[in-house]
Amino acid sequence: MAIMATRTKLTSLLSSLVNNKSNKILISAKSGTRSSGFALHSSSAAAADPDVVGARGVGLQIMGVKDYEDYRRSLYGEITHKALLVDAVGTLVVPSQPMAQIYRKIGEKYGVEYSEDEILYRYRRAYEQPWGRSRLRYVNDGRPFWQFIVSSSTGCSDSQYFEELYNYYTTEKAWHLCDPDAEKVFKAIRKAGVKLAVVSNFDTRLRPLLQALNCDHWFDAVAVSAEVAAEKPNPTIFLKACEILGVKPEDAVHVGDDRRNDIWGARDAGCDAWLWGSDVHSFKEVAQMIGVKV
Repeated sequence: MAIMATRTKLTSLLSSLVNNKSNKILISAKSGTRSSGFALHSSSAAAADPDVVGARGVGLQIMGVKDYEDYRRSLYGEITHKALLVDAVGTLVVPSQPMAQIYRKIGEKYGVEYSEDEILYRYRRAYEQPWGRSRLRYVNDGRPFWQFIVSSSTGCSDSQYFEELYNYYTTEKAWHLCDPDAEKVFKAIRKAGVKLAVVSNFDTRLRPLLQALNCDHWFDAVAVSAEVAAEKPNPTIFLKACEILGVKPEDAVHVGDDRRNDIWGARDAGCDAWLWGSDVHSFKEVAQMIGVKV
């Protein structure tokens, strides 16, 4: 109840800040088209359409980082980071090759004729459409959703083509770590007593993927949207990660590359949050910000 009251207080304050500035302020934040399993991230293509942000997002922009930190201190006292939550796609790992290139390359033997540019365009258009079969995109292994995405992107509904693509994105060939120093840094962070978790919008292939990349043992917990039945920016997935780790949300910081899903979602849960590629650019920098020497 106390946490909910705190969030309500924060939202009320931010809304009042917005109203004092303008009743019609809107801020657009570019958010890359994110697909966990057949993925394309904004780093490997042009930026996707901007998301229109409501009063809470505007308030955070008006407050600025220092004001936000000061407000957190007024709520929780001195800021502590007993746990580090890390986004998967775009923060921990990235596709080794552009999605459209892989769709095209594998699809040639199945009759796919679309160019990479056309595949990318159709992929984005399909991914942005409401997914009517469930309130979640990634349910269990995510196959129904990804079958829709693949056929919409390429015009090919061949089941063998889909399975080859689907399985490819579960292997270490498809992905690589964003930060080559990640293992060294995470070991130092855990040694300092800070707990680690992956928090990701992904289907059930995430765990075998982390195993394939030999990084699953770096983390104390993995919160996958397909398993907890909540997708970022829903604060439930962050709260679940904190519950598994045994820490209060206000004692955790989340790092991710999507402003809407990672930053605003984590802050709605009561966590601190830093934007990968803006607030922080490496896990060594993350470690320094939480007071861990690497």
